[in-house]
Amino acid sequence: MGEAPAGYLEFAHAAGGRLFRTACLLTGDWHQAEDLVQETLAKMYRSWRKINHDRPPVAYAHTVLVRTYLAQRRRLSFWERVSDRLDDTAEARADQADLRLTLLDGLARLSAADRAVLVLRYWEDRSVEETAQILKIPPTTVRTRSLRALRRLRGLLGDELADVSTG
Repeated sequence: MGEAPAGYLEFAHAAGGRLFRTACLLTGDWHQAEDLVQETLAKMYRSWRKINHDRPPVAYAHTVLVRTYLAQRRRLSFWERVSDRLDDTAEARADQADLRLTLLDGLARLSAADRAVLVLRYWEDRSVEETAQILKIPPTTVRTRSLRALRRLRGLLGDELADVSTG
């Protein structure tokens, strides 16, 4: 394969953790998240010389990650094993493991598009405009989908969320 383009290895090392956290939230599975990050980094490697380095490439990498995830979800045969929760070791270090697992379970029950909007808007704290740009949808659609997805998530979790958040 030859030598990596200048700056790519530093980028991949620095961005890998953030990409993996986002991938875990999107896929709900530790192993699928690893695969998603690897595919994202491979795409970034192939196009590294074409990327506009005036802006941080990590933003572009998140866009590639989310779009790759959505494309894979359209091709259901991609996933080898469907799981509704993360590997226990992924959240064992978290202070609020029960709450996180409950939220991850709720996210797993949403559609891929709803999950992507919620992860980008509320977990990654992206603006409506950034989310719209990444997902290639109008900002009004992001706002509408966010409200509906949050309502759906609250409905799915109901008493389960109240139990872990007050416990």
